[in-house]
Amino acid sequence: MYLLGLGILLLLMKYLEVDPVAAWSWWVVLAPFAGAVAWWAWADASGYTRRKAMERMDAKKKARIDKQRENLGIQGKRR
Repeated sequence: MYLLGLGILLLLMKYLEVDPVAAWSWWVVLAPFAGAVAWWAWADASGYTRRKAMERMDAKKKARIDKQRENLGIQGKRR
């Protein structure tokens, strides 16, 4: 996401002809977009995206269960 933001910022600066970026090659300005595409391809291929989504879902589930236990007055599991 950072690479996409950087790419948009550089593209806008190139379009508006801001001094240091206006002289740069288009390859340099468009490189963050290629980096973002490579990152997303790797994240999807390696399972990183799905793993992070499952971690967020598990955290929400645990918080919901803990809140329900607190509302019912149940402390923790006893052994």
